[in-house]
Amino acid sequence: MQESRARVVAAIEKRPGPVPVDFGSTAVTGVHVSVVAALREHFGLAKAPVKVHEPLQMLGWLDEDLKRAMGVDVEGAFRAKNGFGFANEGWKEWSFNGLDVLVPGQFNTTVDTNGDILLYPEGDLQAAPSGRMPRGFHFFDAIIRQNHFDPEDLDPEDNCEEFQAISERDLEYLERETARAEATGRFVIANFGGTSFGDIARVPATHMKDPRGIRDVTEWYISLRSRRDYVHAVFERECEVGIANLERIHERVGARVGALMVCGTDFGTQTSAFCSKATFDELWLPYYRRVCEWVHENTNWKCFKHSCGSVDRFIPSFIEAGFDILNPVQCSAAGMEAEHLKREYGGRIVFWGGGVDTQHTLPFGTPAEVREQVLSRCEVFGRDGGFVFNSIHNIQAGTPVANVVAMLDAVREFNGRS
Repeated sequence: MQESRARVVAAIEKRPGPVPVDFGSTAVTGVHVSVVAALREHFGLAKAPVKVHEPLQMLGWLDEDLKRAMGVDVEGAFRAKNGFGFANEGWKEWSFNGLDVLVPGQFNTTVDTNGDILLYPEGDLQAAPSGRMPRGFHFFDAIIRQNHFDPEDLDPEDNCEEFQAISERDLEYLERETARAEATGRFVIANFGGTSFGDIARVPATHMKDPRGIRDVTEWYISLRSRRDYVHAVFERECEVGIANLERIHERVGARVGALMVCGTDFGTQTSAFCSKATFDELWLPYYRRVCEWVHENTNWKCFKHSCGSVDRFIPSFIEAGFDILNPVQCSAAGMEAEHLKREYGGRIVFWGGGVDTQHTLPFGTPAEVREQVLSRCEVFGRDGGFVFNSIHNIQAGTPVANVVAMLDAVREFNGRS
């Protein structure tokens, strides 16, 4: 598998060559557990319930046999605990929507009067639930728990209670986890956390039993305009603790890691943006720059930035901040056409994603339409390197397995032409 790592390195260094493939290495390049199960059946792999390693989005773990069948070149190194605050261990069987899966031992749920499934922080059934899967749905939504909000008496420290010095136990875990990932021979991307800077998926703090501060999504967005000193104070604390933790992590894991997922904060919508470029440059750019500068000055890691939506206006600032990689490259959003992005930014940033549309083409198109789009995107983004193939965000529940296979076959077809 050493050639997998070499393919990704060549792509990041913008050298021509085969297009590498990533599925399952992060929480934004994954596959819904139901599709993982369908792929295992398609490829004739051993039958067993699939592990849910990311409960919020119900992403399935790709075992080694499936990664080989899919031609995956990237391995993720994950934290000990998931987004609900419990470890991915002590697996037990669980069924939803007719599918039997494996979930962590502390994945504890109840069902409300509507038939919705409720999930609990740290698996504590005595706490208020922090996740809700509506009846018949395929993933959880965060439950807003803003129990201590007083607009006249806000303390930024309340929004910083999750930013703490990393423990020795967690350092030991990451040391083992990155060693495991490196041993696969694939390129390793690390999901260490701690530098999300307002990622709206993190604001509700689904992993905490009784979070303080601003935890309502709407209130947080209001604060970006009306409480900027407060937001700066939160970001400053997160940046300080985040860099200190990265220093300690790097001492233990070193060059095993090839890229660091810095943050998943979304700035784009389908047609516009959540804020102006001026707001981005004031609130986010200084902190992103500090993290990326530390990474580049002290490690061999590359910096990975996730943002959905129409983010063309922000890409120059992403580059200025020091991000090396952009994901998910939502070509279906306004101003995000593949040719435009490659022409304008291809020499300065790596596109990690954008390979096929997961809103329309992959779930609802024909295998022939999937093939056509994949070949086109590989032709554009793969020109002179600088492209790692992934779909536009996670592959969702209900996606036909024939379309997923057509996608994988099209990448192989493209690579076979060179």
